[in-house]
Amino acid sequence: MAYPDDLLGEDERVVIHKHPHWKMLIIPVLVLLITAGAGAYLASLVSSQSWHLFAWIAIGVVAAIIIIWVVLSPLVRWRSTHFVITTQRVMVREGVLTRTGIDIPLSRINSVQFRHGLIDRIVGAGTLIVESASDEPLEFDDIPNVERVHSLLYREINDDPNDDFHPGHSRSHR
Repeated sequence: MAYPDDLLGEDERVVIHKHPHWKMLIIPVLVLLITAGAGAYLASLVSSQSWHLFAWIAIGVVAAIIIIWVVLSPLVRWRSTHFVITTQRVMVREGVLTRTGIDIPLSRINSVQFRHGLIDRIVGAGTLIVESASDEPLEFDDIPNVERVHSLLYREINDDPNDDFHPGHSRSHR
């Protein structure tokens, strides 16, 4: 999904637009499967009882609350979180009901680092650390392909036209 052009400045274009890595949805999906399995098991246990209709309603209500709270909420949070690098700034937007955002002009960025442990390396995610001129370093967790994002951001900050990243093109060393 492209980032809305009406939020961009004049002569500004999106270099990269990411949602957090899908690894943040592993636990919600597991909870969904466990809830569905446990609900079906409990429903089958009480099906021979005279009060089974009330038990099914109770099981359904509890399952719905668990699914809304533990499954749908993180899914909506994941979908509504945007990490965007443009030709002029780094933008992060989060939230549905209460939106928060931060913009860091590329000219104010002093350094860019990334960090990823073993699990992050396996799934292809990591933490991007951006240090700007006046603030504490900002850490952005669960960035997909964090090394590529790090390289692209570094190249945008330095704005060296001979150092641009071209996917699919290999460079020849002279």
